[in-house]
Amino acid sequence: MRSYERGQVWYIDYSFNGRRVRKKVGTSKKMAELALKEVELKIAKGKFLGIKEPKKILLEKLCEEYLEFSKANKAQKSYERDKSSIKHLLRTFTEKFITEITAHDLEQYKNLRKDEVKPATINREISCVKHMFTKAVQWGYLSKNPIRSITKLKEPPGRVRYLTDEEIRRLLYCCVEHLRPIVIMALNTGMRKGEILNLKWPDIDMVRRAITVRTSKNNESRYIPINGTLYVELLRLNSDSTGDKYVFIGENGEPRRNIDHAFEGARSRAKLKDFRFHDLRHTFASHLVMNGVDIRTVQKLLGQKTIAMTVRYSHLSDKTLKDAVDKLKLSDYNDSESGTNLAQTVSGKNGVPAKR
Repeated sequence: MRSYERGQVWYIDYSFNGRRVRKKVGTSKKMAELALKEVELKIAKGKFLGIKEPKKILLEKLCEEYLEFSKANKAQKSYERDKSSIKHLLRTFTEKFITEITAHDLEQYKNLRKDEVKPATINREISCVKHMFTKAVQWGYLSKNPIRSITKLKEPPGRVRYLTDEEIRRLLYCCVEHLRPIVIMALNTGMRKGEILNLKWPDIDMVRRAITVRTSKNNESRYIPINGTLYVELLRLNSDSTGDKYVFIGENGEPRRNIDHAFEGARSRAKLKDFRFHDLRHTFASHLVMNGVDIRTVQKLLGQKTIAMTVRYSHLSDKTLKDAVDKLKLSDYNDSESGTNLAQTVSGKNGVPAKR
């Protein structure tokens, strides 16, 4: 490690990670010596403190590696969402090294996207890029995440459309034969459409009365108890099942993949407005809350990672809260005798307020 002069220009010469490095500093010997000391300090930090210099890679390269990680570790739907988020991100940050991207850049990105998409979409994109930069730190490309401080936009309350008991009866009455058990499954488990259609008989334990959801959105398994209504329906379906078959199969013996047309027909005949299949999941959660089930339990049954998504149903528990307050046992303020005594105490014998 040294500094030297050549043709009135000063250079520094050192080895780093087994590679020889020569850098031109300028015409000042003092500047060359200072530059060399800075290099010595950085190398010492890396050696004794585990501090590493960030690797200079383009954002495009990091995105490629992150999508490989996403495909291997996330559910298909989450991977597709990451692909979409990264597509829009690269449209803005082309030919840029990851060390050049700052929190201010992402704030500007958020402002630009406000004119194009809803806050929920922007938040998904921000979550994606923040996690990508977190992985970049783990993979040794960065010493710290420069955009960790970026916050999400405030989103409007999530849409909650659920069926009343009478609407449920109408919908089931209007379902064609193959759709009815699928709707019953959704209403009694809160499972997503993809989770239901991918369900196999080995995932259903009729003895313990439990369903194992293996193909969840979060790529994590969860267990849902089977209630009496669903148990009877599964007994009827189970008579035709053998081996590792899907629970819901078509006439050709293949698993059902598209029930949209059948559901739309049932919805129309039942005269249900503004209602989608996913709202059966909302119906499951809403009726649980209205029957006094706590939000944490509902979150677990739905398989939601954070309670923020589940809190949207909390307003439905108003009746439960009222019933709880009505159980409070204190003095009976409306008792006529005690009320008279209280009035005399406050007002005095002649109706004049008592002195204090």
